[in-house]
Amino acid sequence: MDTTITETTAKRSANAPATATVRNPSPVVRTAAPKKPTFWSKLGAAFAMFRNGKSIAGLSILGFFVLVAIFADVLAPYSPTKVDNTARLQPPSAAHWLGTTHIGEDVLSQVIHGTRGVIVVGFLAAIIATVLAVVVGVMSGYLRGWRSEGLSALTNVFLVIPGIPLIIIVASMFEDPPLILIAGVLGLIGWAWGARVLRAQTMSLRSRDFVQAAKANGEPLRRIITVEMLPNLMALIAASFVGTVTAAIIGLTTLSYIGIIPVTTYNWGTILNWASAQGAFRQGQWWWFLPPGLCIAAIGVALSLINFGIDEYVNPRLRSAGERARAMKKKGMNVNDTVTVVRTDMKTQETP
Repeated sequence: MDTTITETTAKRSANAPATATVRNPSPVVRTAAPKKPTFWSKLGAAFAMFRNGKSIAGLSILGFFVLVAIFADVLAPYSPTKVDNTARLQPPSAAHWLGTTHIGEDVLSQVIHGTRGVIVVGFLAAIIATVLAVVVGVMSGYLRGWRSEGLSALTNVFLVIPGIPLIIIVASMFEDPPLILIAGVLGLIGWAWGARVLRAQTMSLRSRDFVQAAKANGEPLRRIITVEMLPNLMALIAASFVGTVTAAIIGLTTLSYIGIIPVTTYNWGTILNWASAQGAFRQGQWWWFLPPGLCIAAIGVALSLINFGIDEYVNPRLRSAGERARAMKKKGMNVNDTVTVVRTDMKTQETP
């Protein structure tokens, strides 16, 4: 705003103007300093990989199986060992939705209770393998010298250890090996690949500016790793976890099917073992072997969708392609068209 001050003629010099204009300085607008990202904000951004359609679909299917495993005692209509002598090798009916076995056991109840063993072993083995992969991989990638080379050599040793023979040896030492032991062995032989990937990525991150700044500020090692590095490694850690769950479930069902794990341990592989031993495949008793096989396929699809969603988030080329495809769908275009659709303005006047 301009303020006009009128001076008297007596006090005004010959060269001074009749009026003088004084301009008030405009107020200074102070902007708030950007907030420094916290550990939780970095962690939330790191889990943005689970917000796309593929990851959500996979997590929904996997969550369904987790709920079935938790509430197996409530959902199962019968005990998995209950025998109905009046209904042996019966196809699906109102009393037995998925039919019965050769001694009259309810197949649906066995599948529901078998879900618990599959989920427990898969997740427990994945937790063990992921913790070992993060500790060994990140430490060997961040440290230098003989410590880094020693941890790398340990990882290479576990890469060449044959998994199936080791599990056979361990299982033969127990009459009825518990699921925790099986999960521990599967996790022990499944962490090395994830550790190699994390080591390579950590070696790339340790030379970044934010890590060097944290070291210059005197931050302790545990804070540099947990606050500065781990949020940037979450996508790889999640992919390693999902891959280990898949490998553990396939390993458990395979070992149960071939008879390495006792048939008294309920899971989908033991159901297939019983069906194969009683000739259900040859006699066409599909209600006995098809449900557990479909469950294995469904949980494999769920884990694959989660892994695809993580890849789409991590890989910039896949992420940009997915965003472009979604934008084309919103505009009503077919993403499979080889010819680019050119939209013209209908109001454009024709040239004479």
